[in-house]
Amino acid sequence: MSYFTETTSVETVNERMSAETNPRLAEIMSSLVKHLHGFAKEVNLTQDEWDFAIGFLTKTGQMCSGERQEFILLSDVLGFSMLVDAINNRRPDGATENTVFGPFHVADAPIRQMGDTISLDGKGESCLFEGRVVDLDGNPIEGATVDVWSDNADGYYDVQQPGIQPKWNNRGRFITGADGQYSFVGIKPVSYPIPDDGPVGKMLGQLGRHPYRPAHMHYLVTAPGYEKLVTHTFVGGDEYLESDAVFGVKDTLIAPYEKVDNGSTLWRSPFDFVLVPDVK
Repeated sequence: MSYFTETTSVETVNERMSAETNPRLAEIMSSLVKHLHGFAKEVNLTQDEWDFAIGFLTKTGQMCSGERQEFILLSDVLGFSMLVDAINNRRPDGATENTVFGPFHVADAPIRQMGDTISLDGKGESCLFEGRVVDLDGNPIEGATVDVWSDNADGYYDVQQPGIQPKWNNRGRFITGADGQYSFVGIKPVSYPIPDDGPVGKMLGQLGRHPYRPAHMHYLVTAPGYEKLVTHTFVGGDEYLESDAVFGVKDTLIAPYEKVDNGSTLWRSPFDFVLVPDVK
């Protein structure tokens, strides 16, 4: 054991760890110490800057509640959530890519019939969402659950406006048949800002960044024997596609939105989901 110095800080801290520490915990903590100390040395962190950081983290924690998780928001805007998602969802070419889950999913949404409408408040531009759930060879997957949710035309999810929006507005679950097809009517989503009235929002302002997410429809697609897919489809041409506040956009997830003439909806958005076998 050695006494603490600037030069030997990493080694001194990590040497204090017990030999009986869980191996995975030891690996994570020793690496955390290495990179955290390296960061402070690289930027020559001042005491005032460290005090400010402690205050920022304290305020971030104080913003957290049962309805809001400011630390996840911080992770999102730093791109860390997307990095963890990418590491844990590496898929072969041709499979639909994952993206961040988001904070507004609600479990056990109503199971609806194919073609049903999920928009219950009568707002927004109607859109037919349709496609297939298939495997890597293009074979249809029967019994897949397609769980969908989106904001309304004002840019809010129903859970953000209880008593204003109908319960289960712009939500639903659809079960595929033998053809693997899904279809439902929702609205063409709109872009919206993430909550920016707390410390994370102030940080974005200081960095010259906006808080907006491009318009998207959420999907959680599950099927027996296949990996869970958490993804969005994004509205092509949205002004925030290249500057999504949480870095969730991927080229393969930008979906077509086709204007419909003389149809039952104003828009149509076709998109197929390709699932990967679960080999775990």
